[in-house]
Amino acid sequence: MIDYHIHTLTNGLRVIAHPNEHSQLGAFNLMYDVGARDEHPDKTGFAHLFEHLMFGGSANIPDYDAVAQQMGAENNAFTNNDITNYYLTFPANQLETAFWLESDRMLQLDFSERSLEVQRQVVIEEFKQRYLNQPYGDVWLKLRPLAYKKHPYQWATIGKEVSHIENATLADVEAFFYKHYRPDNAVLAVSGPYSPEHIFALAEKWFGGIPASGRPARKLPTEPKQLAERRLQIQAAVPVDALYMAFHMPGKGKPGFYAADLLSDVLSRGKSSRLYRRLVKEQGMFSQLQAYVTGDQDPGLFVLTGQLVRGKSMSDAEQAIWVELHRLREELVAEQELQKNLNQIESSLVFSETQGLNVAMNLCYFTLTGDTSAINHEIERYRAVTVRDLQAQAIQLFTPQNAAILEYHATA
Repeated sequence: MIDYHIHTLTNGLRVIAHPNEHSQLGAFNLMYDVGARDEHPDKTGFAHLFEHLMFGGSANIPDYDAVAQQMGAENNAFTNNDITNYYLTFPANQLETAFWLESDRMLQLDFSERSLEVQRQVVIEEFKQRYLNQPYGDVWLKLRPLAYKKHPYQWATIGKEVSHIENATLADVEAFFYKHYRPDNAVLAVSGPYSPEHIFALAEKWFGGIPASGRPARKLPTEPKQLAERRLQIQAAVPVDALYMAFHMPGKGKPGFYAADLLSDVLSRGKSSRLYRRLVKEQGMFSQLQAYVTGDQDPGLFVLTGQLVRGKSMSDAEQAIWVELHRLREELVAEQELQKNLNQIESSLVFSETQGLNVAMNLCYFTLTGDTSAINHEIERYRAVTVRDLQAQAIQLFTPQNAAILEYHATA
């Protein structure tokens, strides 16, 4: 059971303390309720660009990384469709420095044409290297708009195209910051050998004077139910043929999510899983094959990705996957197989609770999505899934009319 205490500042910043008296490290996690889904369709990639801009200096700290290194901290950030997250781990006696660092850039970034241009070039180079110039790099640039037609999950976090980042102006950047990077649109969690009172006092000292702006209203279009199979075939200079299949599924924490997540484990968690045992080892159809869920807040995707063994046909490989999916629809998973996967999930969750940063991050996430206490009930929710729940979810998910299929054909 994770112990936590919550306090909300008058400006709306939610602060969570997780006392961990045996740790010699502090963990500081600041999560903003903004991701790629909050972008304008003609100005995509902004949430990710802003993640980079946050390291370009603030009003009183021109070089964030230099201060972080001086205090012995490890720091980083990530952006996804739903959130943007910043975190540090550091020697326990450096807690107030962490508060100073993060509050200063929430208060006022160093908005300048120079900083924007530097980070713009970094992001453009990342776009080219990771998504355009490496084999299979553009998969999500193709698969997302194939699966989604209305919802902003249709574009990747990096953005739809390089031009959206190239054309970003300083005015665009400032407007995005003051709309989303406000205390009332964020959650802060601290884990370490500190009392909740000490954490709340430092939060008030460093963040209490930052003005709120009113949380931006989120009115996202609802993705209509898919009624027919969608398929895209690509010829590209890649090493081998590859197959990607995406099925619409419930959002994280919603009814059916835990069953769908367990189905992905039944299919591909470890070398005793169905896909590895049957399609990789026994049939030699794929050299690698995995199933996973995207875990988005809004309805997400159940994804299967595989690289074919050279000489195997795309149609045969896809049919072999459908055989396994139909097996899940038609036959109950054995209780022993379900329990094996539940044990593995529980082991992973329990281990993550020993890491202060993981706990701080999860506390932020569950608070942001509306129920902090859910952090102590994840194992129960997985354990509540029955073999009939798995079958019911398989029947709902694994149909051609719910599938977006991307065929990646290697050019000779």
